[in-house]
Amino acid sequence: MPRGDGRLNHDLLPGEKGPQDACGVFGVWAPGEEVAKLTYFGLYALQHRGQESAGIAVSNGSQILVFKDMGLVSQVFDETSLSSLQGHIAVGHARYSTTGASVWENAQPTFRATANGSIALGHNGNLVNTAELAEMVAALPRENGRATQVAATNDTDLVTALLAGQTDADGKPLTIEEAATKVLPDVKGAFSLVFMDEHTLYAARDPQGIRPLVLGRLERGWVVASETAALDICGAAFVREVEPGELVAIDEQGVRTSRFAEARPKGCVFEYVYLARPDTDIAGRNVYLSRVEMGRRLAVEAPVEADLVIPTPESGTPAAVGYAEASGIPYGAGLVKNSYVGRTFIQPSQTIRQLGIRLKLNPLKEVIRGKRLVVVDDSIVRGNTQRALVRMLREAGAAEVHVRISSPPVKWPCFFGIDFATRAELIANGMTVEEIGKSLGADSLAYISLDGMVEATAIAKPNLCRACFDGEYPMELPDPELLGKQLLETELAGGTDAADALRRP
Repeated sequence: MPRGDGRLNHDLLPGEKGPQDACGVFGVWAPGEEVAKLTYFGLYALQHRGQESAGIAVSNGSQILVFKDMGLVSQVFDETSLSSLQGHIAVGHARYSTTGASVWENAQPTFRATANGSIALGHNGNLVNTAELAEMVAALPRENGRATQVAATNDTDLVTALLAGQTDADGKPLTIEEAATKVLPDVKGAFSLVFMDEHTLYAARDPQGIRPLVLGRLERGWVVASETAALDICGAAFVREVEPGELVAIDEQGVRTSRFAEARPKGCVFEYVYLARPDTDIAGRNVYLSRVEMGRRLAVEAPVEADLVIPTPESGTPAAVGYAEASGIPYGAGLVKNSYVGRTFIQPSQTIRQLGIRLKLNPLKEVIRGKRLVVVDDSIVRGNTQRALVRMLREAGAAEVHVRISSPPVKWPCFFGIDFATRAELIANGMTVEEIGKSLGADSLAYISLDGMVEATAIAKPNLCRACFDGEYPMELPDPELLGKQLLETELAGGTDAADALRRP
């Protein structure tokens, strides 16, 4: 789930703070397969969705083992750790923290013992009724006089605790499937869940379907994943999306589904703009084609006389291709990206901060010298990286720099799995487009219109969450003090009734 400015996560100045990705989840039910390795490669395909921690849980039918740590998927796992995870069901997770600190205790999958076995769960999204869920956990029946303990400080562990602790009217423990049917209607916000007990793999998606979740078929099993690209990497054929409000269960009897809420589709439009991989399909629409179409529409809406269209690699590339096609201006690679610079959270010195963008991007001076450039990017949030980029291009000899953005101005925070800057930090809130362009040092600046962006997705506008652009949220939100990323840290430190109940023996 997931720091930047106007660049999202891919090409940030070191130490910048801006919108970050949602998490990636993956699950597989496949007797006879090396499910831990399938999950590893599935998470590898989803690494762009979370880089703080990674984990895999595996069941052999009698017990669940969990291996997780801080770092990238390739840093957390090796042949030894994967070979120790033997079984036929697995759940994997790559995390960016939109609720709870980036610490080991908050890494996923989360694990809980239940009266009938155990549960491991991975979550992509962000919940908006975390405080209410904490109260529900505090009210769970006590075992041996002890309240349910919550060591983690994220919304995922609360959901896991609720699923593990449900009983019927007579106090008899419910199965995980029965508990999910009971608990999920009370969970509010964005959630694409993949979880399991010792025998069954489950997947569930919030009624709005804000984050993607898909079902795939292996020759000897089934896969669920955040994106279709993760199905491709493990050789699974796409079957369909998990529907909003649907609970899927997979075991030796096959696939069965039930509905815990009525579907009210509101898929996140930012998945098409930036979050998802370009080779992923969402709601039947290829992400790359959507981004190219955004560039075409941007060229029609915001033309300019120029010599060369260049992208900010990599996320600006498809839109730049579309802009060049529609405008007739040649497309070129004016910036070279260092592919071996990973995403770092090390705070740089002031000197390195000033030069930081060159760690990832460097201009091709011979290509851009003397040229009037159209620089296409996917978004601007704070504007710091864009400002440094424009300065760098001018120093490299660009005659003019015209910035074109394939999404509208970001004016509102996201509460559903994207960690934007605070609203006060969003550059579009305090300045006009012309003022922003001057602040960046650009000769001109233009954004695509909201309708142009939406039409490029080929998804009906009412079926998309556009809240970060227009402030129209897909559900009622609680008071602002109940929405913070560090809400549970604050509660556990501050001694609220819910927090006291969660931590006392």
